[in-house]
Amino acid sequence: MEATTTTIHNLWARVAPAWAEHAAYADARGAEVTARLLALTTPAPGERVLELASGPGGMGLAAASRVAPDGEVVISDVAAEMVAIADERAAELGLANVSTRVLDIDAIDEPDASFDVVLCREGLMFASDPGRALSEIRRVLRPGGRLGLAVWGARERNPWLGVVFDAVNAELDRPVPPPGIPGPFALGNAARLDSLLRDAGLQDVSVSELAVPLRADSFDEWWRRTSALAGPLAAILASQPDPVADAIRDRARAAAAAYETAAGIEFPGAALIGSARAA
Repeated sequence: MEATTTTIHNLWARVAPAWAEHAAYADARGAEVTARLLALTTPAPGERVLELASGPGGMGLAAASRVAPDGEVVISDVAAEMVAIADERAAELGLANVSTRVLDIDAIDEPDASFDVVLCREGLMFASDPGRALSEIRRVLRPGGRLGLAVWGARERNPWLGVVFDAVNAELDRPVPPPGIPGPFALGNAARLDSLLRDAGLQDVSVSELAVPLRADSFDEWWRRTSALAGPLAAILASQPDPVADAIRDRARAAAAAYETAAGIEFPGAALIGSARAA
């Protein structure tokens, strides 16, 4: 598992510059998910909040005003490069109650019962061992503490990314992501996510689906962002020689044609929203 964690860390570190460039877009794209998670977990003044697998930290930044003035938000990611982005964004916003840390979601280096709320938007599915990660989350939550998380739903419910995977699989004739590396749809089954939450000893478990369509003005806009931000997939795309990269793009363009509209391109999308409490 250590080798897998290192591989995942390195992959996300490589795409951190693109996430810095597109951080505002990522926040806008995830705004409805963020609002749902904050509504479910209700961070309150004086409480401590931990964001895990934060990327550029949009969830934690959104929570900061809710726990001010005496509460604290800790934004964390396994990749130091992502943490640095979140730290810079918090400083630019003048958020004195936000701090950042490099933390592994599979082994959270924080004391027992130290947070009132844990948030994780589109990160748990990349954990080497999601069951262990959820047990760690339960450990760091105070009694009655709340968890709010989002993962992508099933691949077929998210063609905005699924068509890229299909294009890469077809062109390279090998599975993407490679065996042993968790992908974005690893927790796309609601029943499995529910079971993982309960098996971790969490209570008041709820898992629901939220529609999160993706809209872009053009295929080129969608492709540019998706190919830059898609973690392990982005690294694979960036490593291909130009003729192969062009062939993958052409395959994706053909598949995406089914989602073109007069206003650009619109893909359906679905996230699974999970919430629970610590005993």
